[in-house]
Amino acid sequence: MENNRTLDLSAFPEEINIMLAFMKMNADQAQEWGKSSMPDIDWNQFLKVIRHHRVYPQLFTKLKNNNRIPADVLQALHQDYGQNTFQMLRLSGEMGLVCKSFLEHGIPSLVLKGPVLADLLYGDISLRTSKDLDILVPMESVETAEEMLTKLGYESDSHAPRLFNWKWKMHHISYTHPQTRIQVELHWRLNSDMGKEPPFEELWARRRRSSISKNEIYMLGSEDLFMYLVSHGARHAWFRLRWLADIDRLVRQGLDFATTISLMRRYECLQLGGQALILASALLGTTLPSAAKPMITGSHQRELAQRSLYFIRDIVVFSPVPSSQELAKTYKRYLFALKTTRQKSVYIVGLLYPSFRDTEAMPLPKQLHFLYFPLRPFVWLWRQMRQEA
Repeated sequence: MENNRTLDLSAFPEEINIMLAFMKMNADQAQEWGKSSMPDIDWNQFLKVIRHHRVYPQLFTKLKNNNRIPADVLQALHQDYGQNTFQMLRLSGEMGLVCKSFLEHGIPSLVLKGPVLADLLYGDISLRTSKDLDILVPMESVETAEEMLTKLGYESDSHAPRLFNWKWKMHHISYTHPQTRIQVELHWRLNSDMGKEPPFEELWARRRRSSISKNEIYMLGSEDLFMYLVSHGARHAWFRLRWLADIDRLVRQGLDFATTISLMRRYECLQLGGQALILASALLGTTLPSAAKPMITGSHQRELAQRSLYFIRDIVVFSPVPSSQELAKTYKRYLFALKTTRQKSVYIVGLLYPSFRDTEAMPLPKQLHFLYFPLRPFVWLWRQMRQEA
């Protein structure tokens, strides 16, 4: 099947184009790059772009022997690579400790990304970056898992009150160890507001054991992993190309597209898979097999892919909040466009349900929390006015 290269990439700066070209090359090709002609590159901006997209480990291993790249750029990449290797080793050790603790207390857990994903996709944990550990547990085991993290020395990053059925409104909570500064995101759902998803029991039945450790550390099965990675990447507008590189590697390793498409249709996220594959094909040269055609057919997938280029092109900041009002509005419209008609209906209904942000905007004693339901439209409007101000 021909690669899909019909996205409009004309607004991409030269530094991103060169980075994408390197990501497509093997080590031998990257070593020879620049021999005949050198494009006009702002090397400081090039380094900034690589760091933003978190692809410096893979690119350093390809470029380290290219003597046409400025020595200070290679030195900076070498330093980043070394720091990341140390970080991933620390995360690997902590991952084993946390998963062992959960297992000893009867809590099944699935590691979603981090070192297990780096090992699976790249065969080397030093070739992918990760800032934290994302671990999925059954919803009914969340409180016990929190107790285990507390016993391991972790502290909650949020002290907001948990209103009503708070697990329905959220999909994870984060804990940070005050000494090591390692963060664990404890998940009980894969996504926040994208609607239906496989229950933990199904994911556990399709799990696979990671080869990263002799201990029992499990991760999602191939099709579930693809569905999770494209949903996660789409939710974050693919603003880091590290996530798209993961999709490229997963597809190249081989994927049962018939099973994957059936699964994603069931959980209403086929359009997100199409967006990811179109982007991977256009930006990274991922070869798409004919079996993937049902996933990328349709104008909606192409539209979603094109809209995400806005966030990939510029160095945008989403955390803790979007860096500008314009970015925030564009991002909200993009998120809404990702949803199916049914998901949009569920999302709109969910807006009527109180959240912890309402308690921050209008604190009420616990015995009066029921008032957040009738007051929700007014509190929401008040919060929007404050944000605009």
